[in-house]
Amino acid sequence: MSLSINCTHVAGRLTRDPQVRTVGADRAVANFSIAINERWKDKDGQPKEQTTFLDVSAWGRTAELVGQYLTKGSGCYVQGKLRTESWEGKDGEKKSKLVLIADTVQFTDAKGERAAPQDDAPAAAPASAQARAPQVPKPVAGKGAAVEDEIPFARFDP
Repeated sequence: MSLSINCTHVAGRLTRDPQVRTVGADRAVANFSIAINERWKDKDGQPKEQTTFLDVSAWGRTAELVGQYLTKGSGCYVQGKLRTESWEGKDGEKKSKLVLIADTVQFTDAKGERAAPQDDAPAAAPASAQARAPQVPKPVAGKGAAVEDEIPFARFDP
């Protein structure tokens, strides 16, 4: 008997604003990338850090909510499936990358909380990002589920 499981859970911060577009008649897709930091101490007790970057795609109502509430630096928890995207580059060479297809995206920042600005980043968020930031995120369940104000995530069932 062969067993295959494709379920991935990650938490990190967006490295850029989500790119939301409509495909087909009216289906939204949001593409974004998250940085996942892993910290540990080496055998000498020195702190070490490694960052993994992962592309994420969210669909439907989840994509709309991601586009509405998340911006660069926002924290999120994503549960979904890994997929390999393949294409042919301009040079004719085959290329591929792993993408996390989100089933659930949970916004992890508390009201007004964001990652500390980097040295080269402005101290305040741009006005457009502040205008888009919700006072209190309104969680919405995805396809076929009821909306519940107590649950801070969106679910998409393909």
